[in-house]
Amino acid sequence: MKRKEYDEQLKHLQNRLCKLQEWVKFKGLRVIVVFEGRDAAGKGGTIKAMTERVSPRVFRVVALPAPSDREKSQMYVQRYMAHFPAAGEVVIFDRSWYNRAGVERVMGFCTKQQHSGFLRVLPFVERVMVESGIILIKYWLEVGKEEQARRFEARINDPLRQWKLSPMDVDSWRRWDDYTRARDEMLQATDTTHAPWYIIRSDDKKTARLSCLAHFLSLIPHEDAPHQKVKLPRRSKHDKYDSEAGLLGRRFVPELHG
Repeated sequence: MKRKEYDEQLKHLQNRLCKLQEWVKFKGLRVIVVFEGRDAAGKGGTIKAMTERVSPRVFRVVALPAPSDREKSQMYVQRYMAHFPAAGEVVIFDRSWYNRAGVERVMGFCTKQQHSGFLRVLPFVERVMVESGIILIKYWLEVGKEEQARRFEARINDPLRQWKLSPMDVDSWRRWDDYTRARDEMLQATDTTHAPWYIIRSDDKKTARLSCLAHFLSLIPHEDAPHQKVKLPRRSKHDKYDSEAGLLGRRFVPELHG
């Protein structure tokens, strides 16, 4: 897809997201969007496309670090629940409680019993979430083996993207088959009718982003929310305060000119 075509389609979808945002606020909806996938599958770019034109007060992105010792002693999903949406909010989890089914299972950060118990209980937990009124949407971004290798190499050689390549990413690089088995076990146990998984092939980043946004919009029926057009009032003609006088002698940042 050419850049111009992509930008036009993205702008159209982002306009629709802005309308959805007003509907979410108007109806007091509570929405959770989970993004999971292999390393370098394009989760960050897809989330950025979804959120860059909407309000961060409505669309909140949650990307939690490794759990603290205190959090490790809690019920596993407890630390995520603290970030669940209130009325009029969309919370996007850039990785989620499904860490236990992926990286924790593959890298040995949980026991086999903890992993199997998680997969057994989670469908019931998600049913409670949905029955409480939360709209739960789960996306798995699937990148091919060769494309993942290409993206890893690009990160290694690009100073602007080297921060995306963590020691954990490097260690997981050689565990493709282990992550495939973990993915399949996760889907088998948690792809339910009340909280299904939606798979997005992400070898083509542009297509993946557009497909995700269009699909997300289709899952939440919405209309134009009531909206009062904003009209700027006239400024007082009697205000003679010199707005520049108070800036004299202050420290200005030098202006760069191309």
